[in-house]
Amino acid sequence: MYLVFEYLENNLLEVLEKSPSGIKLPTIRTLVYQILKGLSYLHSLNIVHRDIKPENLLVSKDNRLKICDFGFARQLKDKEEGLTDYVATRWYRPAELLVGGSYGKEIDIWAVGCIMC
Repeated sequence: MYLVFEYLENNLLEVLEKSPSGIKLPTIRTLVYQILKGLSYLHSLNIVHRDIKPENLLVSKDNRLKICDFGFARQLKDKEEGLTDYVATRWYRPAELLVGGSYGKEIDIWAVGCIMC
């Protein structure tokens, strides 16, 4: 299987590093809206990304955002057992993963909150 993506100039981390004084509020709103819209679609298919972080969010020159790197993504099933707790980059990892509890789609939303802050 081959996955082919269009070329996007930067990831969100690079965009943040290029703006040491911060990103303008309208741009932040646009980017966060696109992240949440993309996750809403994935979650409607019962897919959890499990590694949302700035490096996995590609951004074009005109601020179009695309989610990438689905290496940790899994489809949740009704009776899902055995989801590993070794997912998500440390800085975006929710408490459920730190204490070894069960988790679901909410771990992606937690990561978005960390990125917004």
